[in-house]
Amino acid sequence: MSERKLTGKIAPERIRMLEVPRPMKGLIEGFKALGDASSIVSDIMDELGITGVLPASRYVPTIRGARLVGPALTVRNIPLRQHPYEAARAKVNRMAEFEAHNLALPGDVVVIEGVAGVSNMGGISAQTGKRQGEAGAIVSGGIRDVAHSTRVDYPVWATEITPVTGKWRIETVEINGDIQIDGTRVSPGDIVLADETGVCFVPIERAEEILQLAVRKHAAEERKCKLIDDGVGIADLPSNA
Repeated sequence: MSERKLTGKIAPERIRMLEVPRPMKGLIEGFKALGDASSIVSDIMDELGITGVLPASRYVPTIRGARLVGPALTVRNIPLRQHPYEAARAKVNRMAEFEAHNLALPGDVVVIEGVAGVSNMGGISAQTGKRQGEAGAIVSGGIRDVAHSTRVDYPVWATEITPVTGKWRIETVEINGDIQIDGTRVSPGDIVLADETGVCFVPIERAEEILQLAVRKHAAEERKCKLIDDGVGIADLPSNA
C-alpha cells in the first residue's frame, strides 16, 4: 500500500485502520448485477434475522436513479463544544471527513455518523470523493451544496439538507471504527447497497450468503414478471418469490 498523505486534522490513533477490509472477488459485482436490489436484499436480511435496512424516505438520494454498492469507510462526528461563532472567529475547524477521502480506495462508500442540523459534507468534499473514485456517501445528518455534488455525479443519501456549515460546529472523533446509523451498527468493510428505495448495510461476514440468496430471489422474481407479461393470471403465479 502506498504511503497516505494525511491532513493531521484527527489524531492518528483515532484512525482505526488505514484501509478497510476488501470484499472477496466478485462480491461487489454480484450485488451490482441485481440492479435496484434494496428490496430483495431487505427481504433476505429479514429472513436471516439481520437488521440494517433504512428507508429512502429518510435517507434521501441526491441524484434520481442513483445506486451504489461498495465497502463502508466509516466516519464518526460529534458536536463541537465551543460556540460556533467563537469557533468561526478563531478559525477552529475540526471536521476531518477529508481524511476519510485521503484513505479511500476506488469503490469505497463513505458512511458518516453525523450531526443533525448542520452540514457533515459539502460540495468540495463530494468532489474530492469523486476524484478518489468513491461510489458515494451515506450521511446520518445534514449535507449541503447538493447542486455541486450532483454536478460531479457523486450521489449522497442523507437525512437532511442545510446550508449551515459544520466547520465550526462538528468534530470528527473517529475514522474506520464501528458507527451507529439509526441504531444499525456499521463496521468498516461492511457492504453498502443503496438505491432509490433505501439503504442496506450488509455485514461483511454474511455478505456472500446474502448475495447467494438474493440472486435466487431475483431470478424467481424475473420469472414471475415474465409470466405476468405473458398473461398468466394472478392465482396461477408461483408463490415462492
